[in-house]
Amino acid sequence: MSTPSVRAAVAADAPEIARIQSVTWRIAYADMLGEEALAELEARAEAQWAEAIAHPDTTVHVATEGAFTVGFCVAGPAPDEEVAYASGELPEDAARTGLIATILVEPRWGRRGHGGRLLADAAAGLRRRGAERGISWVAESDSASLGFFRRAGWRPDGTVRTLDTGQRRLREVRLTGQLEVELVGG
Repeated sequence: MSTPSVRAAVAADAPEIARIQSVTWRIAYADMLGEEALAELEARAEAQWAEAIAHPDTTVHVATEGAFTVGFCVAGPAPDEEVAYASGELPEDAARTGLIATILVEPRWGRRGHGGRLLADAAAGLRRRGAERGISWVAESDSASLGFFRRAGWRPDGTVRTLDTGQRRLREVRLTGQLEVELVGG
């Protein structure tokens, strides 16, 4: 069995990250997002991932197993609009809050600890940047992702938002948790 690891993405990873996003979203989120929204996201995904990798305020982490890239995670400082209360007011720790913007593992590579390694690596990077807690937005109907974050000790903080995909409305809950993420079993 190949050794799994996590590393910072480089520009050459953008096509594979876009492919993993497309495959994963088509399997896990097609009913939530609708075909039109998926096609629109796929059309610009590779360029957007190249921009995200180059962005100085975010880190794109990739999980690998042997020669294969199997998942990715994006983390950085939480923008004010992501961390604000529903009223628009910022919490006292807004400047010390990190955002896990995306974490995906291609389904065929699931249940091997890649998601946990990605979250642990992203959390460590956020701590190095001075963050003390993290947030992430997850679709309310995405029981797999909600369960993943709950196992890491993250919980809903009572804030929700609704996104309009053009075909459907997607309700998301904001989760928050500590950045002292420990891997169990490796």
